[in-house]
Amino acid sequence: MKGNIISFLFKYGAILLMGFILIYFSTVNSAFFSYGNLSDILRSISIVTLLALGVTFTLVVDGFDLSVGSTMSLSVVITASLMVWYELPLWVVLLLPLLVGVAVGLVNTFLIVKIGIPDLLATLGMMYIVSGLHRTYTEGYSIYNHMPLTSGGTAPGEFSQAFLWIGQGKMLGLPVPVWFMLVFVLLAYVILNHTRWGRILYMTGGNAEAARLSGINTNKVKLIAYTVSGVFASMAGILFTARVGSGQIDAGASLLMESVAAVFVGFSVLGAGKPNALGTFFGAALIGVLLNGLTMLNLPYYAFEIVKGGVLVLALAVTYIGVKYRPKVIRKRREQKHAA
Repeated sequence: MKGNIISFLFKYGAILLMGFILIYFSTVNSAFFSYGNLSDILRSISIVTLLALGVTFTLVVDGFDLSVGSTMSLSVVITASLMVWYELPLWVVLLLPLLVGVAVGLVNTFLIVKIGIPDLLATLGMMYIVSGLHRTYTEGYSIYNHMPLTSGGTAPGEFSQAFLWIGQGKMLGLPVPVWFMLVFVLLAYVILNHTRWGRILYMTGGNAEAARLSGINTNKVKLIAYTVSGVFASMAGILFTARVGSGQIDAGASLLMESVAAVFVGFSVLGAGKPNALGTFFGAALIGVLLNGLTMLNLPYYAFEIVKGGVLVLALAVTYIGVKYRPKVIRKRREQKHAA
């Protein structure tokens, strides 16, 4: 009985928790389940989901990218400066931040693969380096339309309406960032679950030595994973800039832990027990729904960190207890079947 309960919670616990949260907040506030509020929740989690998808790819190969938050912040200020300071065309404004994300991913891979620094420590160091770069680049100031410059005068440019539409517009009744999120969640799911590259990524993360003996270039696989992570972080930065209409320094700092929490909550969705795209999306949605409902209940913002941490600890507890007991439950069922 104990094993069956643990197995059930391991597989359906996160979904049951989401259902309970939705029912509770709908009961205490009739506006919670309105189309407008649900649309706002999806818009709010779109940036965190993109950031978390990058972390997912690195965890799949048994890595961990702590630099995604600062990479997003760097992308934010570069995107804003290209438009406000230099008045460059939209295609340049969108392309250069993505190349910056690729560069961060390449440096992370060099530190991890070539030098041999553990993933967590290498990306921790890059987090501080990139954070210092974007603060130095802007001299500690946020970027906005016609802002005063330290060199004198004001910035000549402003955010174009075409760019702002990416973060503030709507298409077919849904915010544009939501469409971006759904497309990339689906793309990540297909790649990880239904392509040869997805199997190679999981094989590398599951047993790198066995993957190498099978002829897989695990260094190349890690390079791809960390590059993808950098690109997702840059896309999150572009969407954030378009959504708020300014280049805020340290924009990604507060979203790093949310993205990490979303990924680990996703481990427990349908008993996956591993990083996966749909689980990451569900984890981001769970945290987004919870924070939105607590905001509607006027919970002080400084208490939100307790809630985020509690959800993460609960999800991790269910996941790792499930992983611990799952082999025992399977073995016992096989013995019972054999005895019968």
